[in-house]
Amino acid sequence: MAQTEAGKVTLARDLGLFDATMIGVGAMIGAGIFVLTGIAAGEAGPASILAFALNGLVTLLTAFAYAELASAIPRAGGGYSYVRLAFPGPLGFTAGWMLWFAYTVACSLYALGFAGYFWEFFLKYIPGLAEGVFGVVGEHAAVLLVTVLIVFLFIRLNVRGAEVTGQAENVLTVAKIIVLAVFIFYGLKKLLADPGQASANFQPFFPLGTGGVLVAMGLTFIAFEGYDLIATVAEEIKDPERNIPRATFIALALTVTIYLLILFVSLGAVTVVGETTWQFLGKYKETAIVRAAEDFMPAFGVAVIVFGGLLSTMSALNATVMAASRVAFSMGRDNWLPRQVAEIDRRRRTPRTAILITGVILLGMALTLPIEAVGSAASLIFLLTFALVNLSVIVLRRKYPEIKRRYRVPLYPVVPVLGIVLNVFLALYQFKFQPIAWYVTAGWILVGLLLYFSYFEKQAAPEMPQVLVPGRAVVPAPAYTVLVPAYNPDTLDTLLDLATPIARAHNGRIVTLAVVEVPRQLPIHEGMRFAHHKDRLFRQAREYAVEHRIPLDTDLVIAHHVHDGILDAARRLDADLMVMGWKGYTNTRERVFGEVADQIIRHAPCDLMLFRADGRSLQRVLFPSAGGTHARLAAEFLGLLAHERRMKVTVVYVVSPDATTEERTEAEHWVDKTVARFGEPLDVERRLIEARTVAGGIALASKDFDLVVLGAAREPLFQKMLFGDIPEKVARHSPVSVLVVKRYEGRVRSLLKRLLG
Repeated sequence: MAQTEAGKVTLARDLGLFDATMIGVGAMIGAGIFVLTGIAAGEAGPASILAFALNGLVTLLTAFAYAELASAIPRAGGGYSYVRLAFPGPLGFTAGWMLWFAYTVACSLYALGFAGYFWEFFLKYIPGLAEGVFGVVGEHAAVLLVTVLIVFLFIRLNVRGAEVTGQAENVLTVAKIIVLAVFIFYGLKKLLADPGQASANFQPFFPLGTGGVLVAMGLTFIAFEGYDLIATVAEEIKDPERNIPRATFIALALTVTIYLLILFVSLGAVTVVGETTWQFLGKYKETAIVRAAEDFMPAFGVAVIVFGGLLSTMSALNATVMAASRVAFSMGRDNWLPRQVAEIDRRRRTPRTAILITGVILLGMALTLPIEAVGSAASLIFLLTFALVNLSVIVLRRKYPEIKRRYRVPLYPVVPVLGIVLNVFLALYQFKFQPIAWYVTAGWILVGLLLYFSYFEKQAAPEMPQVLVPGRAVVPAPAYTVLVPAYNPDTLDTLLDLATPIARAHNGRIVTLAVVEVPRQLPIHEGMRFAHHKDRLFRQAREYAVEHRIPLDTDLVIAHHVHDGILDAARRLDADLMVMGWKGYTNTRERVFGEVADQIIRHAPCDLMLFRADGRSLQRVLFPSAGGTHARLAAEFLGLLAHERRMKVTVVYVVSPDATTEERTEAEHWVDKTVARFGEPLDVERRLIEARTVAGGIALASKDFDLVVLGAAREPLFQKMLFGDIPEKVARHSPVSVLVVKRYEGRVRSLLKRLLG
């Protein structure tokens, strides 16, 4: 791993068990269940339920393999990384080459599915417009037109760097589950109302024989692809040894259950005349769920399902465009594709070339192949890739027995061998009913191997891929750690000036932290390419430490969000205090201090000092006297700063112009009580300020000082407020530098935990 002046680099793990599970569920419950339900019913009849159940079983075997590999070797890239590690030659190249194509073909399926649901919406609610378009260009051309437009949209979004946050992805996934739950509810309600008719819909169970089940399995296997995306973000998952296996199996169990219920109600609850239910569903193919919803759901239900289909196909298309381009990008980085494919756009920091090439291929597939062939080709390649992943478990057990495997495949080697056999069997069987999928796949593999042996084999890096298991550096924790997130060289010395007296008084150390932010379109470890940009900050911090004779370490974190990197470092280093700069207030309602500062204020696992500088030297300090734990901590810190920096402190208390003598006496008592908290005697001025509002009085008085120090309020008045009404108003309107102090409420629990080990 590359090194910078930081000495070590940490990849921020900001995805918990729920986030990792939602990645798998969101990818699996995508367009597949909406697009393939009718296709599966048309090929196997009621036995399509069995086909989905068996696919779930086959998928489970490979999930065991992914769980072991991803937890033992939590590196980005997923199946391609593991196969390349096990087979660094042409087989490893072929795995990446196939996986790139598989994701790209899946994109084609989702784009076609979106077009189908798009026109279904207009046929249902604005039939005149849809029929008019069909009359001019034809139904097939209209579908292809929407397919092209949606592909261009998401290719452009990926190139520009548009991203959906983890929280938004979670909300989107939960929304899709709710849509399907509503569909299942009304279907079960119809089934219970007429169980006799429902039972008849499942007779005969094998109208097309067992061969139909195998055909349906091959066509729909792509619907079970997605849990493997958990492995592609393995470097970003907290406690990967535990959370990756758990997230994988939870996602698979939840998804298979939903799939089986969807098929069960679709086949059992629909009532049609003149044909069987499965024939009815098979006739409408990718829009079969909409037809089923028309039969047993209220009018609004159809709109919900159509909206769910559009939502799912769009989210799946966006995710797979990113996944496909990420595989191509990784292969370019490994010199198994032209180096230009691994280039990152300097302004957008996205793999622009990889995304554009992926877009061209997926458009070619979507415009030239029928949707059955597209689904079958994607399923075929995933089957072959999953067989290689199972084989990699066996090879890596033998090649790297020293790797610690916290999770191990049960019944080894029976489970991976069975996974290989079943995946290969289903792949070979597809030739019987969809030979074009095999022709396309074989042609793609042949082209790849020709390119590999003629060019890429010579260009590829000769060294063996390293087995790197990112972990936490174990650093002996001193008595006290002050974390200083650094971004701007112009304010770094000032932040260190604030941190140094406190660290020295506690016989502690300072850790200067820099965060490299990586767009979601890139694997997190690609931030190593930009790590050297932080060297200037670290040099400046070290020079300061030498000059002021203070213990100082540096820490570099690579994260998808700056605030995640800072919070991750604070927890990992067990920081006692964080001293952080703040640019100023934002003008948006959603953000008070700014996206990064807001998250830090809410979630910092330590005491916090937030500083806004105005450039002047910090000699004259205004400290409003107030009660509360935050103000007491502010007084403690200010006492240390004032002693070392020889600051002149003025302690004030705001009283009303109409205050009585008793009220003024009580105010003077608060001032004396605050001064007593400074510790050693200071040259402190005491003053009462007359003003109608506390915040207004402090802000007006601050113009005669260099710095205002405030403690956060004990109870913020509104949930949106982070420090409380008065501190935030003063911080917003004061014309000088402002320092706000907030005590970590869990500090007592943290200290007890540290003492008890």
